[in-house]
Amino acid sequence: MSDTNYPVHAEITGPIVMIGFGSIGRGTLPLIERHFKFDKSRMVVIDPREEPSDMEILAKHGVRHIKEHVTKDNYKTLLKPLLDDGKGGQGFCVNLSVDTGSLDLMKLCRKLDVLYIDTVVEPWLGFYFDKSLKNSDRTNYALRETVRHEKKKNPGGTTAVSTCGANPGMVSWFVKQALVNLANDTGLKFDEPDQNDREGWAKLMKKLGVKGVHIAERDTQRTKHPKPLNVFWNTWSVEGFISEGLQPAELGWGTHENWMPKNAKKHKKGCQAAIYLEQPGANTRVRTWCPTPGPQYGFLVTHNESISIADYFTVEKDGEVVYRPTCHYAYHPANDAVLSLHEMFGNGGNQQPVLHVLDEHELEDGVDELGVLLYGHEKNAYWFGSRLSLEETRRIAPYQNATGLQVTSAVLAGMVWALENPKAGIVEADEVDYKRCLEVQTPYLGPVEGHYTDWTPLEGRPGLFPEDIDEKDAWQFKNILVR
Repeated sequence: MSDTNYPVHAEITGPIVMIGFGSIGRGTLPLIERHFKFDKSRMVVIDPREEPSDMEILAKHGVRHIKEHVTKDNYKTLLKPLLDDGKGGQGFCVNLSVDTGSLDLMKLCRKLDVLYIDTVVEPWLGFYFDKSLKNSDRTNYALRETVRHEKKKNPGGTTAVSTCGANPGMVSWFVKQALVNLANDTGLKFDEPDQNDREGWAKLMKKLGVKGVHIAERDTQRTKHPKPLNVFWNTWSVEGFISEGLQPAELGWGTHENWMPKNAKKHKKGCQAAIYLEQPGANTRVRTWCPTPGPQYGFLVTHNESISIADYFTVEKDGEVVYRPTCHYAYHPANDAVLSLHEMFGNGGNQQPVLHVLDEHELEDGVDELGVLLYGHEKNAYWFGSRLSLEETRRIAPYQNATGLQVTSAVLAGMVWALENPKAGIVEADEVDYKRCLEVQTPYLGPVEGHYTDWTPLEGRPGLFPEDIDEKDAWQFKNILVR
C-alpha cells in the first residue's frame, strides 16, 4: 500500500459510533477513514476522558466526541439516537471500550439493524473484581456462554462480530491457515473445508494429529527510559490486561490430556470445551516457543479464543467427544509489563496508582511476535503468525505501536466481513471467512511467517531437581505448566 492508494473495501451508509478512544480506538480511526466510504458528519466517538492528545486527534480528523461513560443504566438512551439518527442507511457500532456490556450492546444494535463488532465479551463495570461471584462465574467461559445462548435464542439477523481483535480474532484465522500449510507440508491429500464447515475443519485438525494450540506471543518492544516504581506500563490497555489477568487461568481442554492440576475445575453447563484453574491467569506460567526467543515462559491469561478454538475444532461421534485440542494463551508481554505484573502481585494483587499505555513515541524498538503454535503432529510443532515491528508500524499506520496495529487491523478486517455479510447473525472470528479477513489485514501485519521447531516442553530443564513429568508424551499439559 502506498501512502495514498488505500483500497476502499466497503461503504458504511449509516452512522458510525465508536465506543472507547483508548490505544485501540485511536489506532482504528485512521484505518476506518482509509478503507471505508462514509459520511464523517455521522461519526461519533464516546469516551469519558478528554485527554488533550486524544482531543487533538479527533479535531484533526473532524470527528465529534461525546464525553460520557456508557453504563448499564444509560446505554439505551445514549446510543439509540446516535445509532438511529433518522437519516437512513445501516449504521455500525464499533465497541473498543472496557466495562461496557458487550451482550447488551449487541442486542440493542441487532434490534436496530446496526452492525456491531467488539474485541472481547466485555461485562459491565464491577464484574471482574466482584468477590461475591464464584470463580467459575468470573470466567471468559461464562461470558462466552451468555453470547452463545443469545445466538441460539435469536439465530440469524443483523451481523454482530464477537471478539474480533488480534487475540481473540486474528489468531483464529491463523489457525486455519496453519492447518492448510501443515496439511500441504506433510503431503496430506485433502479438500479445504468451506467457511461454514466447522466439522470439516475439526476433522482436518484431528487427521493431522494436532494435540493442541498455543497462542504464543512475545512482545520485545522496549521503552526509551526505565519504568518507575508504582506505575503499570503496558503496550495496550492496562485496565483490560489487569482485568483478564485477575480472572482465573482458562484453557480449552484436549482429549489427549491424561493429567489435570489439583486446582483445575470443569464447568457443569455449556459447551464443556474448557477448564479453569483456581488461580489468576497473569500469575500462571507455561512453557512455549516463539521464533525470535525460541523457548520461553508465557502467562496463561484467559482469552475467549482459548475456549472458542477448542470448541470449534471438537469432533463428536454418536454424541461423544472423540477429539478436541488443548488451547490456551502463552503470553510474554513487554518486559515493562512483566515487571509491572510482578510488582502488582507482590503487593497482594493491588494495582498501581498510575496505569499507562506506552505509545509509539515512548518506545525505542522491538517486535510483537504473535502467532499460533500447533503442536503434537508428525512435524512436532509449527508456529504461524505476525512478526510486526515498531519500525514497520510507524511507517504504515499512525497513533499506535506494533501490539495495537495487530488489533486495529483485525477490527478493520472484521468490519469489512460484516459489511459484506450483513445478515450473518452473531459470529465469532472462528466462523468468518479467514481468507478474506487475512487478505484485508495482512498489509498491516509485517512479515507473516511459518516456522517449524523440534522444541518440546521436556527440553531446557536443568535437571538439578526432581520433577514430576510425563516423558512418554511431551505435549501433556503436565509438562507445559510451570509448577
